[in-house]
Amino acid sequence: MTGLHTTRPYQSYVYAYPHKTAYGRLAGQPGGRPALSDLWAGENKDALSLYLHIPFCEVRCGFCNLFTRVGAPDELTTRYLDALDRQATAVRDALGDGEPVRFAAAAFGGGTPTFLNAGELERLCDIAEKRMGADLRSVPLSVETSPSTATADRLAVLADRGATRISIGVQSFVEAEARAAVRPQRRADVEAALGLIRESRVPVLNIDLIYGIDGQTERSWRTSLDAALAWRPEELYLYPLYVRPLTGLGRLGAAAEAAADAAWDEQRLRLYRAGRDHLLTHGYEQVSMRMFRRADAPRSDGPDDYACQTDGMIGLGCGARSYTSRLHYSFDYAVEMREVRAIIDGYTAAEDFSHAEVGRFTDGDEARRRHLLQSVLQAGGLRVSEYRERFGTAPDEDFPEELARFEGRGWLDGEAAAAGRLRLSPEGLAHSDAVGPDLFSPAVRAAMAAYQLK
Repeated sequence: MTGLHTTRPYQSYVYAYPHKTAYGRLAGQPGGRPALSDLWAGENKDALSLYLHIPFCEVRCGFCNLFTRVGAPDELTTRYLDALDRQATAVRDALGDGEPVRFAAAAFGGGTPTFLNAGELERLCDIAEKRMGADLRSVPLSVETSPSTATADRLAVLADRGATRISIGVQSFVEAEARAAVRPQRRADVEAALGLIRESRVPVLNIDLIYGIDGQTERSWRTSLDAALAWRPEELYLYPLYVRPLTGLGRLGAAAEAAADAAWDEQRLRLYRAGRDHLLTHGYEQVSMRMFRRADAPRSDGPDDYACQTDGMIGLGCGARSYTSRLHYSFDYAVEMREVRAIIDGYTAAEDFSHAEVGRFTDGDEARRRHLLQSVLQAGGLRVSEYRERFGTAPDEDFPEELARFEGRGWLDGEAAAAGRLRLSPEGLAHSDAVGPDLFSPAVRAAMAAYQLK
Protein backbone atom coordinates (compact mmCIF):
# COMPACT_ATOMS: atom_id res chain seq x y z
CA MET A 1 0.00 0.00 0.00
CA THR A 2 2.52 2.57 -1.11
CA GLY A 3 0.73 4.17 -4.04
CA LEU A 4 -2.21 6.50 -4.04
CA HIS A 5 -4.34 4.28 -6.26
CA THR A 6 -3.82 1.14 -4.16
CA THR A 7 -5.32 2.68 -1.03
CA ARG A 8 -9.05 2.34 -0.48
CA PRO A 9 -10.38 5.81 0.44
CA TYR A 10 -13.26 4.52 2.57
CA GLN A 11 -11.90 2.17 5.20
CA SER A 12 -13.35 3.44 8.47
CA TYR A 13 -14.90 6.57 9.93
CA VAL A 14 -12.65 7.43 12.89
CA TYR A 15 -14.87 9.50 15.18
CA ALA A 16 -13.06 8.23 18.30
CA TYR A 17 -9.87 6.32 19.00
CA PRO A 18 -9.61 3.56 19.98
CA HIS A 19 -12.90 2.21 18.60
CA LYS A 20 -15.20 0.36 21.00
CA THR A 21 -14.43 -2.92 19.23
CA ALA A 22 -10.91 -2.63 20.69
CA TYR A 23 -12.26 -2.42 24.25
CA GLY A 24 -12.12 -5.41 26.55
CA ARG A 25 -13.60 -6.56 29.85
CA LEU A 26 -11.68 -4.88 32.64
CA ALA A 27 -12.58 -7.50 35.25
CA GLY A 28 -10.01 -9.92 33.86
CA GLN A 29 -7.14 -7.42 33.84
CA PRO A 30 -4.65 -6.80 36.66
CA GLY A 31 -6.46 -5.06 39.49
CA GLY A 32 -9.88 -6.02 38.16
CA ARG A 33 -12.60 -3.47 37.53
CA PRO A 34 -11.18 -0.04 38.44
CA ALA A 35 -13.23 2.16 40.74
CA LEU A 36 -14.36 5.39 39.09
CA SER A 37 -13.14 7.33 42.12
CA ASP A 38 -9.63 5.98 41.49
CA LEU A 39 -9.79 6.62 37.76
CA TRP A 40 -10.76 10.26 38.19
CA ALA A 41 -8.48 11.02 41.15
CA GLY A 42 -5.88 13.52 40.02
CA GLU A 43 -7.55 14.11 36.65
CA ASN A 44 -8.09 17.63 35.38
CA LYS A 45 -11.82 18.18 35.84
CA ASP A 46 -12.23 21.87 35.09
CA ALA A 47 -13.15 21.49 31.38
CA LEU A 48 -15.05 18.22 31.06
CA SER A 49 -17.45 17.24 28.30
CA LEU A 50 -20.75 15.63 29.31
CA TYR A 51 -22.52 13.19 27.01
CA LEU A 52 -25.89 11.55 27.73
CA HIS A 53 -26.84 8.63 25.47
CA ILE A 54 -30.42 7.63 24.65
CA PRO A 55 -30.43 4.25 22.84
CA PHE A 56 -33.89 4.41 21.25
CA CYS A 57 -35.11 5.15 17.72
CA GLU A 58 -38.49 5.02 16.00
CA VAL A 59 -36.90 3.13 13.07
CA ARG A 60 -33.43 1.76 12.40
CA CYS A 61 -31.86 3.07 9.21
CA GLY A 62 -30.30 0.52 6.89
CA PHE A 63 -26.79 1.97 7.27
CA CYS A 64 -26.88 2.38 11.06
CA ASN A 65 -24.49 0.45 13.31
CA LEU A 66 -24.96 2.68 16.33
CA PHE A 67 -25.93 1.25 19.69
CA THR A 68 -29.69 1.67 19.58
CA ARG A 69 -32.93 -0.28 19.51
CA VAL A 70 -36.29 0.31 17.86
CA GLY A 71 -39.06 1.26 20.24
CA ALA A 72 -39.25 1.14 24.03
CA PRO A 73 -42.08 -1.09 25.28
CA ASP A 74 -43.31 -1.55 28.85
CA GLU A 75 -42.16 1.77 30.31
CA LEU A 76 -38.60 1.08 29.18
CA THR A 77 -37.77 4.77 28.81
CA THR A 78 -38.78 5.36 32.43
CA ARG A 79 -36.62 2.49 33.64
CA TYR A 80 -33.75 3.72 31.47
CA LEU A 81 -33.95 7.24 32.91
CA ASP A 82 -34.10 5.75 36.42
CA ALA A 83 -30.84 3.89 35.69
CA LEU A 84 -29.33 7.02 34.13
CA ASP A 85 -30.17 8.88 37.34
CA ARG A 86 -28.48 6.20 39.45
CA GLN A 87 -25.42 6.22 37.23
CA ALA A 88 -25.17 10.02 37.29
CA THR A 89 -25.30 10.01 41.10
CA ALA A 90 -22.53 7.41 41.29
CA VAL A 91 -20.35 9.20 38.75
CA ARG A 92 -20.71 12.60 40.42
CA ASP A 93 -19.78 11.02 43.76
CA ALA A 94 -16.72 9.47 42.11
CA LEU A 95 -15.59 12.84 40.75
CA GLY A 96 -15.41 14.12 44.31
CA ASP A 97 -15.32 17.68 45.58
CA GLY A 98 -11.61 18.01 46.26
CA GLU A 99 -11.11 19.87 42.98
CA PRO A 100 -13.48 22.07 40.98
CA VAL A 101 -15.67 20.11 38.56
CA ARG A 102 -16.76 22.13 35.54
CA PHE A 103 -18.43 21.06 32.33
CA ALA A 104 -17.36 23.00 29.24
CA ALA A 105 -19.76 21.31 26.78
CA ALA A 106 -22.71 18.93 26.80
CA ALA A 107 -24.48 16.74 24.26
CA PHE A 108 -27.45 14.40 24.07
CA GLY A 109 -26.99 11.68 21.47
CA GLY A 110 -28.13 8.24 20.55
CA GLY A 111 -30.05 6.68 19.14
CA THR A 112 -32.46 9.58 19.00
CA PRO A 113 -32.70 11.65 22.20
CA THR A 114 -35.95 13.20 21.00
CA PHE A 115 -37.47 9.74 21.00
CA LEU A 116 -38.15 10.78 24.61
CA ASN A 117 -41.29 12.84 25.08
CA ALA A 118 -41.21 16.42 26.37
CA GLY A 119 -41.56 15.43 30.02
CA GLU A 120 -38.81 12.84 29.70
CA LEU A 121 -36.52 15.39 28.06
CA GLU A 122 -37.10 17.67 31.06
CA ARG A 123 -35.99 14.83 33.30
CA LEU A 124 -32.94 14.19 31.12
CA CYS A 125 -31.92 17.84 31.52
CA ASP A 126 -32.52 17.61 35.27
CA ILE A 127 -30.15 14.64 35.48
CA ALA A 128 -27.45 16.65 33.70
CA GLU A 129 -27.97 19.68 35.88
CA LYS A 130 -29.09 18.47 39.31
CA ARG A 131 -27.10 15.24 39.46
CA MET A 132 -23.98 16.18 37.47
CA GLY A 133 -23.89 19.91 38.13
CA ALA A 134 -23.74 20.95 34.49
CA ASP A 135 -25.11 24.42 33.77
CA LEU A 136 -26.80 23.70 30.45
CA ARG A 137 -27.73 27.32 29.86
CA SER A 138 -24.15 28.53 30.03
CA VAL A 139 -22.31 25.90 27.97
CA PRO A 140 -22.82 24.63 24.41
CA LEU A 141 -25.51 21.92 24.37
CA SER A 142 -25.94 19.85 21.21
CA VAL A 143 -28.92 17.52 20.72
CA GLU A 144 -29.58 15.03 17.93
CA THR A 145 -33.05 14.60 16.46
CA SER A 146 -34.91 13.06 13.52
CA PRO A 147 -37.66 14.32 11.21
CA SER A 148 -40.39 12.34 12.96
CA THR A 149 -39.41 13.30 16.53
CA ALA A 150 -38.55 17.00 16.09
CA THR A 151 -41.92 18.10 17.44
CA ALA A 152 -42.74 21.57 18.73
CA ASP A 153 -43.15 20.52 22.37
CA ARG A 154 -39.86 18.63 22.48
CA LEU A 155 -37.96 21.44 20.77
CA ALA A 156 -39.49 23.97 23.16
CA VAL A 157 -38.11 22.03 26.12
CA LEU A 158 -34.65 21.86 24.58
CA ALA A 159 -34.62 25.54 23.67
CA ASP A 160 -35.77 26.52 27.16
CA ARG A 161 -33.12 24.34 28.81
CA GLY A 162 -30.28 25.88 26.84
CA ALA A 163 -29.79 23.87 23.65
CA THR A 164 -27.47 25.75 21.32
CA ARG A 165 -27.35 23.21 18.50
CA ILE A 166 -29.90 20.83 16.98
CA SER A 167 -28.56 18.19 14.58
CA ILE A 168 -31.07 16.45 12.35
CA GLY A 169 -30.32 13.38 10.28
CA VAL A 170 -32.01 13.99 6.93
CA GLN A 171 -29.54 11.93 4.80
CA SER A 172 -31.43 12.68 1.55
CA PHE A 173 -34.23 14.97 0.46
CA VAL A 174 -34.91 12.57 -2.45
CA GLU A 175 -37.51 10.09 -1.27
CA ALA A 176 -36.32 7.26 -3.53
CA GLU A 177 -32.81 7.59 -2.11
CA ALA A 178 -34.13 7.57 1.44
CA ARG A 179 -35.93 4.31 0.68
CA ALA A 180 -32.76 2.86 -0.86
CA ALA A 181 -30.94 3.62 2.40
CA VAL A 182 -33.75 1.85 4.31
CA ARG A 183 -34.89 5.14 5.77
CA PRO A 184 -38.41 5.72 4.44
CA GLN A 185 -39.50 9.34 4.90
CA ARG A 186 -41.52 11.99 3.12
CA ARG A 187 -39.79 15.18 2.09
CA ALA A 188 -42.75 17.17 3.32
CA ASP A 189 -42.22 15.77 6.82
CA VAL A 190 -38.52 16.61 6.69
CA GLU A 191 -39.26 20.19 5.64
CA ALA A 192 -41.88 20.53 8.38
CA ALA A 193 -39.38 19.36 11.00
CA LEU A 194 -36.78 21.84 9.75
CA GLY A 195 -39.36 24.60 9.99
CA LEU A 196 -40.07 23.71 13.63
CA ILE A 197 -36.37 23.71 14.47
CA ARG A 198 -35.97 27.18 12.99
CA GLU A 199 -39.03 28.38 14.90
CA SER A 200 -37.51 27.08 18.14
CA ARG A 201 -34.77 29.74 17.87
CA VAL A 202 -32.01 27.29 18.74
CA PRO A 203 -29.05 29.17 17.24
CA VAL A 204 -27.26 26.38 15.37
CA LEU A 205 -28.95 23.97 12.98
CA ASN A 206 -26.93 21.09 11.59
CA ILE A 207 -28.20 18.90 8.75
CA ASP A 208 -26.66 15.49 8.05
CA LEU A 209 -26.60 14.29 4.44
CA ILE A 210 -25.26 11.02 2.99
CA TYR A 211 -23.61 10.41 -0.38
CA GLY A 212 -22.99 7.10 -2.12
CA ILE A 213 -26.58 5.81 -1.91
CA ASP A 214 -27.58 3.32 -4.57
CA GLY A 215 -28.92 5.22 -7.59
CA GLN A 216 -27.64 8.59 -6.39
CA THR A 217 -26.21 10.87 -9.09
CA GLU A 218 -24.43 14.20 -9.01
CA ARG A 219 -27.71 15.81 -10.03
CA SER A 220 -29.76 14.17 -7.25
CA TRP A 221 -26.95 14.91 -4.77
CA ARG A 222 -27.15 18.57 -5.79
CA THR A 223 -30.92 18.41 -5.17
CA SER A 224 -30.32 17.41 -1.55
CA LEU A 225 -27.54 19.94 -1.07
CA ASP A 226 -29.66 22.79 -2.42
CA ALA A 227 -32.68 21.70 -0.36
CA ALA A 228 -30.51 21.81 2.75
CA LEU A 229 -28.95 25.14 1.80
CA ALA A 230 -32.41 26.67 1.46
CA TRP A 231 -32.60 26.50 5.28
CA ARG A 232 -29.20 28.25 5.64
CA PRO A 233 -28.02 25.75 8.24
CA GLU A 234 -25.11 26.92 10.34
CA GLU A 235 -23.52 23.51 9.87
CA LEU A 236 -23.72 20.67 7.37
CA TYR A 237 -22.23 17.21 7.72
CA LEU A 238 -21.64 15.21 4.52
CA TYR A 239 -21.22 11.51 5.31
CA PRO A 240 -20.12 8.78 2.90
CA LEU A 241 -22.40 5.77 3.01
CA TYR A 242 -20.92 2.67 4.58
CA VAL A 243 -22.45 -0.81 4.43
CA ARG A 244 -21.47 -2.56 7.65
CA PRO A 245 -22.10 -6.08 8.97
CA LEU A 246 -25.32 -6.70 10.95
CA THR A 247 -26.96 -3.50 9.66
CA GLY A 248 -30.10 -3.48 7.52
CA LEU A 249 -28.15 -2.97 4.30
CA GLY A 250 -25.59 -5.52 5.42
CA ARG A 251 -28.29 -8.14 5.94
CA LEU A 252 -29.49 -7.48 2.41
CA GLY A 253 -26.19 -8.96 1.25
CA ALA A 254 -24.64 -5.71 0.10
CA ALA A 255 -21.71 -5.63 2.54
CA ALA A 256 -19.30 -8.00 0.78
CA GLU A 257 -20.21 -6.70 -2.65
CA ALA A 258 -19.79 -3.05 -1.65
CA ALA A 259 -16.50 -3.67 0.14
CA ALA A 260 -14.93 -4.88 -3.10
CA ASP A 261 -16.50 -2.31 -5.41
CA ALA A 262 -13.89 0.18 -6.62
CA ALA A 263 -16.57 1.88 -8.70
CA TRP A 264 -18.46 2.71 -5.51
CA ASP A 265 -15.29 4.27 -4.10
CA GLU A 266 -15.03 6.43 -7.20
CA GLN A 267 -18.69 7.41 -6.94
CA ARG A 268 -18.30 8.48 -3.32
CA LEU A 269 -15.12 10.44 -4.01
CA ARG A 270 -16.77 12.17 -6.95
CA LEU A 271 -19.85 13.09 -4.90
CA TYR A 272 -17.71 14.20 -1.95
CA ARG A 273 -15.73 16.60 -4.13
CA ALA A 274 -18.90 17.90 -5.77
CA GLY A 275 -20.52 18.48 -2.38
CA ARG A 276 -17.42 20.07 -0.90
CA ASP A 277 -16.98 22.46 -3.80
CA HIS A 278 -20.68 23.35 -3.81
CA LEU A 279 -20.63 24.27 -0.12
CA LEU A 280 -17.40 26.22 -0.41
CA THR A 281 -18.91 28.35 -3.16
CA HIS A 282 -21.97 28.99 -0.97
CA GLY A 283 -20.09 30.55 1.93
CA TYR A 284 -19.20 27.49 4.00
CA GLU A 285 -15.82 26.67 5.51
CA GLN A 286 -14.51 23.12 5.68
CA VAL A 287 -13.79 22.01 9.26
CA SER A 288 -13.09 18.35 8.50
CA MET A 289 -13.79 15.86 5.75
CA ARG A 290 -17.39 15.69 6.97
CA MET A 291 -18.10 19.01 8.67
CA PHE A 292 -18.80 22.33 6.98
CA ARG A 293 -19.67 25.51 8.88
CA ARG A 294 -21.29 28.64 7.45
CA ALA A 295 -18.63 31.35 7.55
CA ASP A 296 -20.80 33.76 9.55
CA ALA A 297 -22.21 31.12 11.93
CA PRO A 298 -21.57 30.97 15.66
CA ARG A 299 -19.33 28.13 16.80
CA SER A 300 -21.16 25.19 18.37
CA ASP A 301 -18.21 23.22 19.76
CA GLY A 302 -17.56 25.08 22.96
CA PRO A 303 -15.23 27.76 24.25
CA ASP A 304 -11.65 28.00 23.12
CA ASP A 305 -10.38 26.37 26.33
CA TYR A 306 -12.02 23.02 25.51
CA ALA A 307 -10.10 20.55 23.36
CA CYS A 308 -11.26 17.00 22.62
CA GLN A 309 -7.63 15.90 22.29
CA THR A 310 -6.78 16.63 25.90
CA ASP A 311 -9.87 17.10 28.06
CA GLY A 312 -11.88 14.39 29.74
CA MET A 313 -15.38 13.22 28.93
CA ILE A 314 -18.12 11.83 31.13
CA GLY A 315 -20.51 9.56 29.28
CA LEU A 316 -23.80 8.52 30.87
CA GLY A 317 -26.00 5.78 29.45
CA CYS A 318 -25.23 2.28 28.27
CA GLY A 319 -24.03 3.40 24.82
CA ALA A 320 -21.78 6.22 26.06
CA ARG A 321 -18.04 6.20 26.51
CA SER A 322 -15.97 8.12 29.05
CA TYR A 323 -12.39 9.35 28.73
CA THR A 324 -9.74 9.84 31.36
CA SER A 325 -6.13 10.59 30.46
CA ARG A 326 -5.24 6.89 30.64
CA LEU A 327 -8.44 4.87 30.21
CA HIS A 328 -11.39 4.99 27.83
CA TYR A 329 -14.32 3.01 29.20
CA SER A 330 -17.98 2.23 28.55
CA PHE A 331 -20.42 -0.65 28.70
CA ASP A 332 -20.60 -3.54 26.26
CA TYR A 333 -21.15 -2.79 22.56
CA ALA A 334 -23.36 -4.55 20.01
CA VAL A 335 -25.19 -3.92 16.75
CA GLU A 336 -27.48 -6.96 16.43
CA MET A 337 -30.89 -6.07 17.90
CA ARG A 338 -31.21 -8.99 20.31
CA GLU A 339 -27.79 -8.23 21.79
CA VAL A 340 -28.56 -4.51 22.08
CA ARG A 341 -31.79 -5.23 23.92
CA ALA A 342 -30.01 -7.53 26.37
CA ILE A 343 -27.39 -4.88 27.15
CA ILE A 344 -30.06 -2.22 27.70
CA ASP A 345 -32.03 -4.56 29.96
CA GLY A 346 -28.89 -5.25 31.99
CA TYR A 347 -28.19 -1.53 32.30
CA THR A 348 -31.69 -0.70 33.51
CA ALA A 349 -31.48 -3.42 36.16
CA ALA A 350 -28.05 -2.36 37.46
CA GLU A 351 -27.72 -0.74 40.86
CA ASP A 352 -23.93 -0.37 41.14
CA PHE A 353 -22.30 2.09 38.73
CA SER A 354 -19.15 2.74 40.76
CA HIS A 355 -16.71 0.79 38.56
CA ALA A 356 -15.62 0.80 34.92
CA GLU A 357 -16.74 -2.36 33.15
CA VAL A 358 -15.32 -2.35 29.60
CA GLY A 359 -12.49 -0.25 28.23
CA ARG A 360 -8.98 0.21 26.95
CA PHE A 361 -5.95 1.95 28.43
CA THR A 362 -4.72 4.82 26.27
CA ASP A 363 -1.51 6.06 27.84
CA GLY A 364 1.95 6.14 26.25
CA ASP A 365 1.97 5.53 22.52
CA GLU A 366 -1.83 5.36 22.31
CA ALA A 367 -2.15 8.86 23.79
CA ARG A 368 0.18 10.16 21.08
CA ARG A 369 -1.80 8.39 18.37
CA ARG A 370 -5.10 9.71 19.67
CA HIS A 371 -3.81 13.28 19.84
CA LEU A 372 -2.43 13.06 16.31
CA LEU A 373 -5.63 11.51 14.96
CA GLN A 374 -7.98 13.98 16.64
CA SER A 375 -5.91 16.88 15.33
CA VAL A 376 -4.83 15.93 11.82
CA LEU A 377 -8.33 14.85 10.76
CA GLN A 378 -9.44 18.45 11.31
CA ALA A 379 -8.88 20.88 8.45
CA GLY A 380 -6.79 23.12 10.70
CA GLY A 381 -4.38 20.32 11.48
CA LEU A 382 -1.98 20.04 14.39
CA ARG A 383 0.32 22.68 15.83
CA VAL A 384 3.64 20.86 16.19
CA SER A 385 4.74 23.02 19.13
CA GLU A 386 1.66 21.96 21.15
CA TYR A 387 2.37 18.31 20.45
CA ARG A 388 6.00 18.73 21.51
CA GLU A 389 4.97 20.60 24.66
CA ARG A 390 2.69 17.76 25.68
CA PHE A 391 4.80 14.74 24.69
CA GLY A 392 8.36 16.03 24.49
CA THR A 393 8.73 14.80 20.91
CA ALA A 394 7.58 15.77 17.42
CA PRO A 395 5.05 13.84 15.33
CA ASP A 396 7.62 12.94 12.67
CA GLU A 397 9.81 11.43 15.39
CA ASP A 398 6.96 9.29 16.73
CA PHE A 399 5.31 8.35 13.42
CA PRO A 400 7.97 8.62 10.69
CA GLU A 401 6.68 5.76 8.52
CA GLU A 402 3.05 6.82 8.56
CA LEU A 403 3.78 10.48 7.84
CA ALA A 404 6.21 9.53 5.07
CA ARG A 405 3.43 7.46 3.46
CA PHE A 406 1.01 10.35 3.66
CA GLU A 407 3.55 12.73 2.16
CA GLY A 408 4.30 10.30 -0.66
CA ARG A 409 0.60 10.13 -1.51
CA GLY A 410 0.27 13.90 -1.60
CA TRP A 411 -1.89 13.95 1.51
CA LEU A 412 0.13 16.50 3.51
CA ASP A 413 0.13 20.27 3.05
CA GLY A 414 3.76 21.26 2.49
CA GLU A 415 3.11 24.97 3.05
CA ALA A 416 1.65 24.27 6.50
CA ALA A 417 4.86 22.54 7.58
CA ALA A 418 6.81 25.76 7.07
CA ALA A 419 4.39 27.45 9.48
CA GLY A 420 4.86 24.79 12.14
CA ARG A 421 1.68 22.84 11.40
CA LEU A 422 1.01 19.27 10.37
CA ARG A 423 -2.02 19.53 8.13
CA LEU A 424 -3.68 17.42 5.47
CA SER A 425 -3.88 18.69 1.91
CA PRO A 426 -7.33 18.88 0.27
CA GLU A 427 -6.67 15.43 -1.20
CA GLY A 428 -5.57 14.19 2.23
CA LEU A 429 -8.83 15.43 3.77
CA ALA A 430 -10.71 13.60 1.02
CA HIS A 431 -8.92 10.42 2.16
CA SER A 432 -9.50 10.97 5.89
CA ASP A 433 -11.12 7.54 6.18
CA ALA A 434 -7.82 6.01 5.02
CA VAL A 435 -5.56 8.36 7.01
CA GLY A 436 -7.27 7.57 10.31
CA PRO A 437 -7.05 3.76 10.15
CA ASP A 438 -3.43 3.99 8.98
CA LEU A 439 -2.60 5.55 12.35
CA PHE A 440 -4.11 2.75 14.44
CA SER A 441 -1.57 0.92 16.59
CA PRO A 442 -0.83 -2.77 15.92
CA ALA A 443 -2.37 -3.64 19.30
CA VAL A 444 -5.63 -1.83 18.51
CA ARG A 445 -5.76 -3.43 15.06
CA ALA A 446 -5.35 -6.87 16.63
CA ALA A 447 -8.05 -6.21 19.23
CA MET A 448 -10.49 -4.97 16.59
CA ALA A 449 -9.77 -8.00 14.39
CA ALA A 450 -10.38 -10.34 17.32
CA TYR A 451 -13.70 -8.70 18.24
CA GLN A 452 -16.67 -11.02 17.80
CA LEU A 453 -19.45 -9.20 15.96
CA LYS A 454 -22.73 -9.28 17.86
